[in-house]
Order: sequence, then structure tokens, then C-alpha cells
Amino acid sequence: MLQTWLHALPFLLGAGFLTWLVSVQLRNVTIVDTLWSLMFVIAAFSYAATTLPPGPRAQLVLVLVTVWGLRLAIYLGRRNFGHEEDRRYQKIRRRNEPGFAWKSLYLVFGLQAVLAWVISLPLLGAIAGDASPLGWLDYAGAALCLVGLYFEAVGDWQLTRFKANPANAGRVMDQGLWGLTRHPNYFGDFCVWWGFGLVALAAGAWWSLIGPALMSVLLLEVSRVPLLEKDTAQRRPAYRDYIARTNAFFPGPRRTGTAAR
Repeated sequence: MLQTWLHALPFLLGAGFLTWLVSVQLRNVTIVDTLWSLMFVIAAFSYAATTLPPGPRAQLVLVLVTVWGLRLAIYLGRRNFGHEEDRRYQKIRRRNEPGFAWKSLYLVFGLQAVLAWVISLPLLGAIAGDASPLGWLDYAGAALCLVGLYFEAVGDWQLTRFKANPANAGRVMDQGLWGLTRHPNYFGDFCVWWGFGLVALAAGAWWSLIGPALMSVLLLEVSRVPLLEKDTAQRRPAYRDYIARTNAFFPGPRRTGTAAR
């Protein structure tokens, strides 16, 4: 199985390299956000290619990761098209000039390829692990993935519709799923990857839980939630009130007083 895992890394690094070439021409590395979810689709099909014929569990995971990956890539690609580089990457660019165009190959694209490779472990475990028939743990994992897809897709749709209304200019989105959690899309990511983890467990690949655990750390502590909230609260004072009354990550009723997770 180690050989199967290693087999995917060159494909991920290659995808990162090709996308980096495009980013140099655009002078905008935000394109890596669109690549991110596609890396998992690439990894999954790489694993399947070395474990043919794919059984029911592998087929289930391939369908779920493809739907998740393509939807997210299309959404982010459409959202970012024609816009300037994301503030996150502008800050990284300023810190690493001169020569960021070259440094971004490993600081941004190479790093994300390696992270995706590690996080994809539950895909490896589910596809190349025990080929036993589907059981309750598989169905529970698939259901959790679907819950995650719902939070991501519906949350993104609600936010897009909110921003498209000129009457909402300057306002903070706190409706629908955004009234239950400040980050329904990231909570959705969390559910999707722990769903894949459950399917991998059903295949006997307990070690693959490293993947969803790493994704959880990235979402909660390292990149997404902390950086986004710090930046948004500094630019938009109204967001501070939203923080005080709405759960940061796990959905729940509106709060009063200090923010909660």
C-alpha cells in the first residue's frame, strides 16, 4: 500500500507545477485554491489505477470525492476569476519578495501538493484497503460526507446570493446556515473528511485517520478560520458582533456574550 501512496505524489507535484506556471503568467497564486480540491480527485484516481478492479467501497469513494472536488473547484474558480490576488497570498508575497514568483513554487504549490497527499490517506485506505462488502460504517461515512457537501454547497450558494443583492453592501451575512456557524463551508470540509475517514475505517485502515485529523488542525488552528476571522474583524467592525453571537465552527443556536466554537 505504501507503493500505491507514493505513486500519487508525482501526479500531485506535477499538477502543482503546471498550475504554478499559469500563476506566474497571471502574477496571481490564488489559482491554487481551485487546484486544492482537484488534487484529491487526482490522488483518488491514482490509487484506484493501481488497485484495479475497484470494489464497491472504492467506487463509493471515487464518486464522493469527485463530486466534492469538482463542485468546490468550479465554485472557487468562478468566484476568483478576474479578481486580484487574495489578501492571504498578497501578504505571503510581500513577506517573500524579491523572487516570490519562484519561491511560490514550493511555498504555495509544492506545500499544498504535499499536504493534499497526506490528507488523502483515507482515500488510499478506502480504495486500496480491505475489499469486504459495504457495511454500516461505510454508510455512516457516506452520510457524513453528504452532510458536509450540503453545508458547503448550500453555504456557498447562500453567501453568493447575499452578496449579489446590492442592499446587502457592507452587511454581514448571518442568515441561513451562516446563522448556525460562521463557517458552514469549513464545517462541511470537516464532515467530508471525517466521512472519508469512517469509510477507510470500514476497510481496516485506522492509520488513515491522520488525514482528517490534519485537515481538522488546518481548518481550526492553522490557516482557514483564524486567519480569515482576524482579517475580517479588522476590516469590518460589524463582524465582531457576529463573532460574539454565532458559533465559530460547529453549528448551534445563536449565542450571547463571548464567541464559542
